[in-house]
Formats: sequence, structure tokens, C-alpha cells
Amino acid sequence: MSIIEKEVIVKNLLTKSNLPATDYVINPYTGCPHACKYCYASFMKRFTGHTEAWGSFIDIKRCSKKIDIRKLSGKTVFLSSVTDCYNKYEEKYRCTRDILEQLIPADAYVSISTKSDLILRDIDLLKQFRHLTAAMSVNTLDETFRSDMDNASPVVDRLHALKVLHDNGIPTVLFMSPIFPYITDCRKILECSHGFIDEYWFENLNLRGPYKPVILEYVRSHYPQYAEQYRRIYSEGDNYYWKALTQKLSQYCRMHGIQYKNYFHHSALVQKKHDSVTK
Repeated sequence: MSIIEKEVIVKNLLTKSNLPATDYVINPYTGCPHACKYCYASFMKRFTGHTEAWGSFIDIKRCSKKIDIRKLSGKTVFLSSVTDCYNKYEEKYRCTRDILEQLIPADAYVSISTKSDLILRDIDLLKQFRHLTAAMSVNTLDETFRSDMDNASPVVDRLHALKVLHDNGIPTVLFMSPIFPYITDCRKILECSHGFIDEYWFENLNLRGPYKPVILEYVRSHYPQYAEQYRRIYSEGDNYYWKALTQKLSQYCRMHGIQYKNYFHHSALVQKKHDSVTK
């Protein structure tokens, strides 16, 4: 697919966040060539005026104003919430690297989440942070399924990147997201990676908007044995699968001394953060 590239001028790169675990987010790009079929960030088109298909355009943000790191003291900063800061165009435009160079002196807690092993390019910078975690999204060990879902790095490359980061003293997170019911083998992912992962984050597949029928049709055609279960979960609101999986993951992680965070109830966590701020 041909990607439409456009450089845009923005006034500020730092945005206050509604996410439950972070104070600020930085999105160096608008759009994402990974083109994940389940990507919630496609809603961004409503605000940017893009009519192109999600995954077919990338806006490269240019900002002459330096990040005010004074306001970040003791705060959490997340790269990135509606794009992948290490998408393939980062190799050309180096927006994320420039941002990291600005953030190094900040007394902030920085988290990076990506699906690309391009993050290894910046190990020299990552090692200079006092408080930083590097998260890699992995929701399958099946490369065929992975390639059906996104255009990001192969699974083996993501796991390799996590190991290299870990070996270089950088705290690692495996973000198991989104977990596809009956398709994502959570236990196998845990077993093959726990030696170089400091913490796991779990997030469920949340189907909404225009990509819901796309995913349901994919399951019907590629995993027909699970079509009825998906209908119950995503059309009837049956939460049994997620309740049972929550219990299994909690038991396994506690038994093996694995640190983890569960984001299955993301909307409730967002509301909890909102309530704490408004009190």
C-alpha cells in the first residue's frame, strides 16, 4: 500500500492524558502505517480531516517549541497513544529520537509502547533515562495471524528486541494486547518470554466502530470454530470469557512471581482517574 506522507506544523507535542496510567502523552505522528485491523486510533480521522483509509497516511509533526520538561517533574509520559512512535517512517524523520533527546533531563517516568524493533536504534538514549520502561505489543506467536492483523515487525523480532532491551538494563514490558478470545495463547507467550520481561500488561480485544464487523468476519472465515463464542462476547455482551481469563492469568502470574497489570476494564479505570481528578 502506498502511504501518503505529509509534514505538519504543531504548536506543542505534549498533551494532557485521560489514560488511566499516565499524565501526558506524546504522539510524534498522526496516522500509522502498521494499519492494525483492530486499531481504535482510527477514530482520529474525525479530528484531522483525513478521508483516506486508516494506515494509508502519515502526518509527521514538526514543532519548533521545545518540550517544557519543568512541568513533567514527577509526572508520567507515554509514547504513544494513537500512533506507533517507531513506525517505519521514524527511520527517515527521526521525530521520536528528537523527542527522547529532549526528555532525557526530565525528572519524569517515561513509557514507550511499540510494535517495532526499530526501538533498538535508540538504545544509547534509552539507557540515559532515570525512569523508563519499554513496552512491546505481542498478542500471538503465530506469524500468519500477526501478518493478517498488522504490518508491524514480525513476532520473533519483537521478542528479540525485548530481550536486547532487557540485556541492556532497560525495564521491559510485554503488552499482551489485544487478547483475541480463544486465539491468543496467553500462557505460551508468558512461557517463552518471562526470562527477559519485567512486567506484563494485559488488555482485551474491545470491538467498536467500523472495525468490529471486519474482525468478526475475519474470525468467521479463519476461525469458524470460535464464531459463536465471538457472537456471544461481542454481540450479546457475555463477559464470562474475560472473567475466567482474569482468574487464570492472576493465578499463573502469582504462582510464578510475575509482575502484571490488567487493563481488561479500561473504561472503568479511565472513569476512576477522572473521578479522582475532579474531587
